Amino acid sequence: MARKKSLEREQNHAGEHSGVTYLNGMYEDYFLDYASYVILERAVPDLKDGLKPVQRRLLHAMNEINDGRFHKVANIIGQTMQFHPHGDAAIGDALVNLGQKDLLIDTQGNWGDLRTGDSAAAARYIEARLTKFALEVAINPQTTPWQVSYDGRRNEPITLPVKFPLVLAQGVDGIAVGLATKILPHNFIELIQASIKVLEGKRYKLYPDFQTGGLIDVDDYQGGMRGGKVRVRVRIEKLDKSNLVIREIPYGVTTVALMDSIVKASEKGQIKVKKLSDNTAAEVEITIELQPGVSPDQTIDALYAFTQCEVSISPNACVISDNKPVFLTVDEILRLSTFNTQELLRQELNIRLGELEEKWHFSSLEKIFIEKRIYHDIEESETWENVLHMIRVGLAKYISTPATKTKTDKRLVLHRDITEEDITRLTEIRIKRISKYNSFQADELITNIEKELAQVRHDLKHLTEYTISYFQKLLDKYGKGKERKTEITTFDTIQATKVIANNAKLYVDRKEGFIGYGLKKDEFVADCSEIDDVIAFRKDGKFVVSKIADKVFVGKNIIHVNVFKRGDERTTYHLIYLDGASGKSYAKRFNVTSITRDKEYDLTKGDKESKVLFFSVHPNGESERVEIQLTPGSKARNKIFDFYFEELAIKGRNAGGNIVTRYPVRKITQVEVGKSTLGSQKYWYDEVNGRFNKDERGKYLGSFDTGDQLLLIYGDGSYEIAEFDPSAKIDIKDLMYAGKFKPKAAVSAIYFEGEKQWTMVKRFLIETTSTGQRFRFTTEHKDSKLYWASLEEDPTVEYGYMSQRQKVNEIVQPAEFIEVKGWKALGNKLVDKKLISIKDQSASDTSKETPDDEDPDAGEETKPTKAIQAELFKAPQKKDIKSKTPEKPVKKSGKNGKGDGYLHAGDTIEFDF
Repeated sequence: MARKKSLEREQNHAGEHSGVTYLNGMYEDYFLDYASYVILERAVPDLKDGLKPVQRRLLHAMNEINDGRFHKVANIIGQTMQFHPHGDAAIGDALVNLGQKDLLIDTQGNWGDLRTGDSAAAARYIEARLTKFALEVAINPQTTPWQVSYDGRRNEPITLPVKFPLVLAQGVDGIAVGLATKILPHNFIELIQASIKVLEGKRYKLYPDFQTGGLIDVDDYQGGMRGGKVRVRVRIEKLDKSNLVIREIPYGVTTVALMDSIVKASEKGQIKVKKLSDNTAAEVEITIELQPGVSPDQTIDALYAFTQCEVSISPNACVISDNKPVFLTVDEILRLSTFNTQELLRQELNIRLGELEEKWHFSSLEKIFIEKRIYHDIEESETWENVLHMIRVGLAKYISTPATKTKTDKRLVLHRDITEEDITRLTEIRIKRISKYNSFQADELITNIEKELAQVRHDLKHLTEYTISYFQKLLDKYGKGKERKTEITTFDTIQATKVIANNAKLYVDRKEGFIGYGLKKDEFVADCSEIDDVIAFRKDGKFVVSKIADKVFVGKNIIHVNVFKRGDERTTYHLIYLDGASGKSYAKRFNVTSITRDKEYDLTKGDKESKVLFFSVHPNGESERVEIQLTPGSKARNKIFDFYFEELAIKGRNAGGNIVTRYPVRKITQVEVGKSTLGSQKYWYDEVNGRFNKDERGKYLGSFDTGDQLLLIYGDGSYEIAEFDPSAKIDIKDLMYAGKFKPKAAVSAIYFEGEKQWTMVKRFLIETTSTGQRFRFTTEHKDSKLYWASLEEDPTVEYGYMSQRQKVNEIVQPAEFIEVKGWKALGNKLVDKKLISIKDQSASDTSKETPDDEDPDAGEETKPTKAIQAELFKAPQKKDIKSKTPEKPVKKSGKNGKGDGYLHAGDTIEFDF
């Protein structure tokens, strides 16, 4: 190393004589100089005023030409170029950026829109001026430190005396050389309140707030430090079952970028969108029309998962302090800014104190000079020095100074000595002022000055209280209309595999060992998406999980393949395999919850001769009984016996299993599948596409175990019992109710009997056992209509009808009105008229279930208590539906206040004929 440096010195020395300049080390020095310049003079804001240099120079230039009126932006840019050594484009962009934040600059004209990404009009067409807030908190030449501008012609501020946490209010983005800063904007009101709490020594919480609104999750904010992050989402509303609308967008995302991301997700098949419209004007409005049968709830989750409807922002709070970059938390920046404001207020008070003392000093001198007619003493003076001397002597008769004051001295005591400048000012008083001098007004002026002096001294002594009062005045004066726009909440973690739309089909070639969505001539397995993983089990007792693709080889002799659900603890695999080393057969129950993709796992003891004898999959951990037949030549006493898998504990995939038999197995046959050994599961169904889910999306069905059945009730007055299959979906056309079937739960119904023209009440039990077949429990007459039905044990219904041109309202309790009869019974007459309104006064929560010992069917779930309402009238008859629920508007196409086809507690339905 020493030799290398010596050689460099020799080269540099030789270069001096030869006229050659060597670049050794020059790049290092130049790079550091350039990096330092960009960091300090371009990209990173100063801690004291929260401004980048270009922003500071802009505000200073605007203050210099400030006359209260708007100025052309082109003129402001030209004025700023006296201080900023860069092009007009950078200045213009910085000014537009400041103007769009709506805090320091009043704007006029087309300044663009940060929501849509539209740029501002040309600088010659738009105008700006400083806001009253900017003039009050950021401009004060007396407390501003100055430096010479880049060309030496003007003075410019080193920092502006900003008395407000401006950098936290506006936020900042900056990219320098080897350094970046990103401070998110915070709420104006919350910043002031937090500053007050800093001065009071109280705790506070400070989180970002954005002009664009939206939702924010701040669980990992970490005070704005490096390594933290926030998640920001759009606010999505469901207009109806097929339309969504976005009214607020995430910070940093424009409506154009947002729509592009939605279009790309739709093109990839991740979401299913029929139409996308941008109706943004004064407010953001992006409407999304879904394809028929697509769940709006699932689509909302998919929008968050696959588009810019949710973005993650990583803050990085870096500011300039003492001429170097430092990384701080938001709380540290706020505290330092608050104490800097306190110091600036102290400086302003000291300046004001000096001004008042000077004003009092001269007012006192002037009063004595005029009232005591000291100006007569200079009438005989011939020289200027004599004039000054005579005035000084005259004043001395009535005024003393702190240095000359004695205990017996009753003269007025000044705060400082009389200077030659003071006497000179006295000689400059005009005769007109002396002749019109008002002694009373002079005394009043001095008294007011003394009061103000006392107040300033008090404020200096109680500086913290004064600073709190200053912040409170700012809040009262400028806080209106600056309430929080971004709602703080906690987001659920959305698993992309659960919300992505199925945009592919999985096929398998079992013999050759290939899977994928490109094998369309082979066996179809299931619908899937392009981001799914696929699990495949083979005859040799091994399995592998691979990402789906056009064609993937997973090994020959595939016995089972399906879409893999990571973390699924319900799906249970039953396996009986032959251990090649010992010749024994083992059985095991296991889950596969987590794996390494494309890694081969062995479910046997590892011998290459091992093979699978029996394999089955149970999505809800069902029990299973199989019959095992041994070979005829075996020495076993019982060559045919049953084996029960529920007797085995569910273990990990690496468990060896329990011995089933030591003898050769000829055949294994599944005998039956029982109920789940893991307990029942709660299910919901989506009202749009009729698919079942466990994500609490849609209407609650109940807790289902293997073998449980569904009860479906339709608007035409019929019911159906169906086998429950979690992977299937139900026909939602004219569907009024879907829930778990319980034989002992009575159905209460109110319907119009078309032949007799009566309104009837009936209660009945489901007596049929056939599945997949509808049974009508109202009469077959074409005018018969179902008004209402419920599975509640003791419902109460208010109904209305017209009698002598007046509406009559009455209440009926079906459980007391009629006994439970057969499902074909006509029922009892309620009224010999058609109903014009009906209201269910019962209220219940269908997702809460009673214990089994309270259930009329032991071991089964309590009867669902969701009230059911038929679609009563069809065209050309008119239906007028009104809801008493104020927070949800009635939709013209709905069937009640919630527009979901069900009658809820508090809903009223009226019919016009």
